[in-house]
Amino acid sequence: MPGHGLLTGRTAVVTAAAGAGIGGATARRFLEEGARVVIGDAHARRVRETAEVLAEEFGAVRVAGLACDVTDEEQVGALYDLAEARHGRLDIVVNNAGLGGTAELAGMTDEQWTRVIDVTLNGTFRCTRGALRRMRRVGSGGVIVNNASVVGWRAQRGQAHYAAAKAGVMALTRCAAVEAAEFGIRVNAVSPSLAMHPHLAKVTSQELLDELSEREAFGRWAEPWEVANVIVFLASDYSSYMTGETVSVSSQHA
Repeated sequence: MPGHGLLTGRTAVVTAAAGAGIGGATARRFLEEGARVVIGDAHARRVRETAEVLAEEFGAVRVAGLACDVTDEEQVGALYDLAEARHGRLDIVVNNAGLGGTAELAGMTDEQWTRVIDVTLNGTFRCTRGALRRMRRVGSGGVIVNNASVVGWRAQRGQAHYAAAKAGVMALTRCAAVEAAEFGIRVNAVSPSLAMHPHLAKVTSQELLDELSEREAFGRWAEPWEVANVIVFLASDYSSYMTGETVSVSSQHA
Protein backbone atom coordinates (compact mmCIF):
# COMPACT_ATOMS: atom_id res chain seq x y z
CA MET A 1 0.00 0.00 0.00
CA PRO A 2 1.30 3.51 -0.70
CA GLY A 3 2.23 5.58 2.36
CA HIS A 4 0.29 8.68 3.35
CA GLY A 5 2.59 10.08 6.04
CA LEU A 6 0.30 8.89 8.83
CA LEU A 7 3.19 8.33 11.25
CA THR A 8 5.65 10.99 10.11
CA GLY A 9 8.04 12.08 12.85
CA ARG A 10 7.07 9.36 15.30
CA THR A 11 9.34 6.75 16.85
CA ALA A 12 8.07 3.17 16.96
CA VAL A 13 9.37 -0.03 18.49
CA VAL A 14 8.18 -3.32 16.99
CA THR A 15 9.02 -6.66 18.61
CA ALA A 16 9.54 -9.93 16.74
CA ALA A 17 10.03 -7.86 13.59
CA ALA A 18 12.96 -9.61 11.90
CA GLY A 19 10.94 -12.21 10.03
CA ALA A 20 8.51 -12.28 7.13
CA GLY A 21 5.43 -12.23 9.36
CA ILE A 22 3.25 -9.54 10.89
CA GLY A 23 6.08 -7.87 12.81
CA GLY A 24 8.28 -7.46 9.75
CA ALA A 25 5.35 -6.23 7.68
CA THR A 26 4.43 -3.74 10.39
CA ALA A 27 7.94 -2.33 10.59
CA ARG A 28 7.96 -1.84 6.81
CA ARG A 29 4.50 -0.25 6.74
CA PHE A 30 5.49 2.11 9.57
CA LEU A 31 8.54 3.21 7.61
CA GLU A 32 6.38 3.73 4.52
CA GLU A 33 4.14 5.94 6.67
CA GLY A 34 7.08 8.10 7.76
CA ALA A 35 7.96 6.67 11.17
CA ARG A 36 11.39 6.03 12.64
CA VAL A 37 11.50 2.35 13.59
CA VAL A 38 13.49 0.27 16.06
CA ILE A 39 12.98 -3.44 15.54
CA GLY A 40 13.60 -6.13 18.12
CA ASP A 41 13.77 -9.89 17.68
CA ALA A 42 15.11 -12.84 19.64
CA HIS A 43 17.24 -13.87 16.65
CA ALA A 44 20.30 -11.58 16.68
CA ARG A 45 21.50 -12.40 13.16
CA ARG A 46 18.09 -11.93 11.60
CA VAL A 47 17.44 -8.64 13.36
CA ARG A 48 20.80 -7.30 12.21
CA GLU A 49 20.23 -8.38 8.61
CA THR A 50 16.66 -7.07 8.55
CA ALA A 51 17.72 -3.70 9.96
CA GLU A 52 20.43 -3.44 7.30
CA VAL A 53 17.94 -4.14 4.49
CA LEU A 54 15.43 -1.62 5.81
CA ALA A 55 18.13 0.99 6.44
CA GLU A 56 19.33 0.69 2.86
CA GLU A 57 15.81 1.24 1.59
CA PHE A 58 14.54 3.88 4.02
CA GLY A 59 17.73 5.47 5.36
CA ALA A 60 20.01 4.49 8.23
CA VAL A 61 18.84 7.41 10.38
CA ARG A 62 15.31 5.97 10.46
CA VAL A 63 16.09 2.31 11.21
CA ALA A 64 17.77 0.48 14.08
CA GLY A 65 17.64 -3.07 15.36
CA LEU A 66 18.57 -4.91 18.53
CA ALA A 67 18.33 -8.50 19.69
CA CYS A 68 15.54 -8.68 22.26
CA ASP A 69 14.05 -11.66 24.06
CA VAL A 70 10.79 -10.39 25.59
CA THR A 71 11.12 -12.87 28.46
CA ASP A 72 14.13 -10.85 29.67
CA GLU A 73 13.31 -7.53 31.36
CA GLU A 74 16.79 -6.10 30.76
CA GLN A 75 16.62 -6.78 27.03
CA VAL A 76 13.21 -5.12 26.81
CA GLY A 77 14.61 -2.08 28.58
CA ALA A 78 17.62 -1.98 26.25
CA LEU A 79 15.32 -1.93 23.23
CA TYR A 80 13.48 1.11 24.58
CA ASP A 81 16.76 2.73 25.60
CA LEU A 82 17.94 2.45 21.99
CA ALA A 83 14.80 4.12 20.68
CA GLU A 84 15.10 7.00 23.14
CA ALA A 85 18.85 7.39 22.64
CA ARG A 86 18.51 7.63 18.86
CA HIS A 87 15.32 9.66 18.63
CA GLY A 88 14.72 11.20 22.05
CA ARG A 89 11.29 9.68 22.60
CA LEU A 90 9.04 6.64 22.31
CA ASP A 91 5.71 7.22 20.58
CA ILE A 92 4.49 3.78 19.48
CA VAL A 93 5.09 0.23 20.67
CA VAL A 94 3.84 -2.82 18.81
CA ASN A 95 3.96 -5.98 20.91
CA ASN A 96 4.09 -8.66 18.26
CA ALA A 97 6.25 -11.30 19.96
CA GLY A 98 4.44 -14.56 20.56
CA LEU A 99 5.04 -18.29 20.58
CA GLY A 100 2.66 -21.03 19.54
CA GLY A 101 2.73 -24.79 19.28
CA THR A 102 0.33 -27.70 19.11
CA ALA A 103 -0.34 -30.00 22.06
CA GLU A 104 -3.55 -31.41 23.44
CA LEU A 105 -4.14 -30.41 27.03
CA ALA A 106 -4.09 -33.89 28.57
CA GLY A 107 -0.62 -34.49 27.16
CA MET A 108 0.76 -30.97 27.51
CA THR A 109 3.83 -30.58 29.71
CA ASP A 110 4.39 -27.78 32.20
CA GLU A 111 7.31 -26.62 30.06
CA GLN A 112 5.15 -26.38 26.93
CA TRP A 113 2.49 -24.40 28.79
CA THR A 114 4.90 -22.12 30.60
CA ARG A 115 7.02 -21.31 27.55
CA VAL A 116 4.05 -20.18 25.46
CA ILE A 117 2.58 -18.15 28.33
CA ASP A 118 5.93 -16.52 29.15
CA VAL A 119 6.64 -15.32 25.62
CA THR A 120 3.11 -14.55 24.46
CA LEU A 121 1.41 -13.13 27.56
CA ASN A 122 4.18 -12.30 30.02
CA GLY A 123 6.30 -10.83 27.23
CA THR A 124 3.44 -8.55 26.22
CA PHE A 125 3.05 -7.57 29.88
CA ARG A 126 6.75 -6.71 30.24
CA CYS A 127 6.79 -4.65 27.05
CA THR A 128 3.53 -2.86 27.87
CA ARG A 129 4.66 -2.08 31.40
CA GLY A 130 7.99 -0.70 30.19
CA ALA A 131 6.32 1.40 27.49
CA LEU A 132 3.76 2.85 29.91
CA ARG A 133 6.45 3.85 32.39
CA ARG A 134 8.42 5.71 29.74
CA MET A 135 5.43 7.29 28.00
CA ARG A 136 3.98 8.49 31.31
CA ARG A 137 7.32 10.00 32.30
CA VAL A 138 7.56 12.01 29.08
CA GLY A 139 3.93 13.08 29.38
CA SER A 140 3.09 13.49 25.69
CA GLY A 141 0.87 10.46 25.16
CA GLY A 142 1.65 7.44 23.06
CA VAL A 143 0.19 4.34 21.49
CA ILE A 144 0.56 0.64 22.27
CA VAL A 145 -0.76 -2.03 19.91
CA ASN A 146 -0.76 -5.67 21.02
CA ASN A 147 -1.03 -8.67 18.74
CA ALA A 148 -3.73 -11.07 19.96
CA SER A 149 -5.49 -13.81 17.97
CA VAL A 150 -8.97 -15.04 17.17
CA VAL A 151 -8.17 -18.16 19.19
CA GLY A 152 -8.50 -15.92 22.23
CA TRP A 153 -12.23 -15.98 21.40
CA ARG A 154 -12.64 -19.26 19.53
CA ALA A 155 -11.72 -22.80 20.51
CA GLN A 156 -9.15 -24.71 18.51
CA ARG A 157 -7.92 -28.20 19.30
CA GLY A 158 -4.34 -28.39 20.53
CA GLN A 159 -4.14 -24.65 21.25
CA ALA A 160 -5.12 -24.35 24.93
CA HIS A 161 -1.85 -22.68 25.94
CA TYR A 162 -1.81 -20.26 23.01
CA ALA A 163 -5.53 -19.48 23.33
CA ALA A 164 -5.18 -18.78 27.04
CA ALA A 165 -2.21 -16.50 26.38
CA LYS A 166 -3.98 -14.56 23.63
CA ALA A 167 -7.17 -14.20 25.70
CA GLY A 168 -4.89 -12.82 28.41
CA VAL A 169 -3.42 -10.34 25.94
CA MET A 170 -6.93 -9.07 25.20
CA ALA A 171 -7.73 -8.66 28.91
CA LEU A 172 -4.35 -7.01 29.54
CA THR A 173 -5.07 -4.58 26.70
CA ARG A 174 -8.42 -3.53 28.21
CA CYS A 175 -7.05 -3.03 31.71
CA ALA A 176 -3.93 -1.20 30.52
CA ALA A 177 -6.11 1.12 28.41
CA VAL A 178 -8.20 2.16 31.41
CA GLU A 179 -5.09 2.93 33.46
CA ALA A 180 -3.32 4.75 30.61
CA ALA A 181 -6.17 6.97 29.42
CA GLU A 182 -5.57 9.77 31.90
CA PHE A 183 -2.04 10.11 30.49
CA GLY A 184 -3.25 10.37 26.90
CA ILE A 185 -1.91 6.92 26.05
CA ARG A 186 -4.02 4.56 23.95
CA VAL A 187 -3.76 0.77 24.15
CA ASN A 188 -5.46 -1.45 21.57
CA ALA A 189 -4.98 -4.87 20.00
CA VAL A 190 -5.42 -6.65 16.71
CA SER A 191 -6.79 -10.18 16.53
CA PRO A 192 -5.78 -11.93 13.30
CA SER A 193 -7.05 -15.34 12.29
CA LEU A 194 -4.62 -16.88 9.82
CA ALA A 195 -1.75 -14.74 8.50
CA MET A 196 0.72 -16.79 6.50
CA HIS A 197 4.49 -16.55 6.83
CA PRO A 198 7.34 -19.00 6.21
CA HIS A 199 7.81 -20.02 9.86
CA LEU A 200 4.14 -20.91 10.23
CA ALA A 201 4.34 -23.07 7.13
CA LYS A 202 7.29 -24.96 8.65
CA VAL A 203 5.60 -25.77 11.96
CA THR A 204 2.04 -26.39 10.70
CA SER A 205 0.82 -29.24 8.57
CA GLN A 206 -0.55 -28.44 5.14
CA GLU A 207 -3.71 -30.31 6.10
CA LEU A 208 -4.35 -27.94 9.01
CA LEU A 209 -3.51 -24.87 6.93
CA ASP A 210 -5.97 -25.99 4.28
CA GLU A 211 -8.65 -26.59 6.92
CA LEU A 212 -8.13 -23.16 8.48
CA SER A 213 -8.14 -21.47 5.07
CA GLU A 214 -11.49 -23.07 4.25
CA ARG A 215 -13.00 -21.38 7.30
CA GLU A 216 -12.13 -17.97 5.91
CA ALA A 217 -14.80 -16.21 3.85
CA PHE A 218 -12.24 -15.39 1.16
CA GLY A 219 -10.98 -18.97 1.13
CA ARG A 220 -7.42 -17.87 1.83
CA TRP A 221 -5.16 -16.71 4.62
CA ALA A 222 -4.27 -13.07 5.22
CA GLU A 223 -1.04 -11.60 3.97
CA PRO A 224 1.00 -10.10 6.85
CA TRP A 225 0.74 -6.60 5.34
CA GLU A 226 -3.05 -6.84 5.54
CA VAL A 227 -2.78 -7.15 9.31
CA ALA A 228 -0.06 -4.49 9.40
CA ASN A 229 -2.42 -2.01 7.73
CA VAL A 230 -4.82 -2.31 10.66
CA ILE A 231 -1.93 -1.82 13.09
CA VAL A 232 -1.00 1.35 11.17
CA PHE A 233 -4.57 2.57 11.63
CA LEU A 234 -4.48 1.88 15.38
CA ALA A 235 -1.09 3.60 15.70
CA SER A 236 -2.24 6.68 13.81
CA ASP A 237 -4.49 9.60 14.70
CA TYR A 238 -7.28 8.05 12.63
CA SER A 239 -8.05 5.92 15.70
CA SER A 240 -7.72 8.75 18.21
CA TYR A 241 -10.94 7.84 20.07
CA MET A 242 -10.21 4.11 20.31
CA THR A 243 -8.67 2.49 23.36
CA GLY A 244 -9.09 -0.86 25.05
CA GLU A 245 -10.38 -2.37 21.82
CA THR A 246 -9.44 -5.62 20.11
CA VAL A 247 -9.97 -5.37 16.35
CA SER A 248 -10.55 -8.66 14.56
CA VAL A 249 -8.53 -8.90 11.32
CA SER A 250 -10.31 -11.92 9.97
CA SER A 251 -12.78 -13.19 7.43
CA GLN A 252 -13.40 -16.32 9.47
CA HIS A 253 -17.03 -17.33 9.56
CA ALA A 254 -16.96 -20.44 11.75
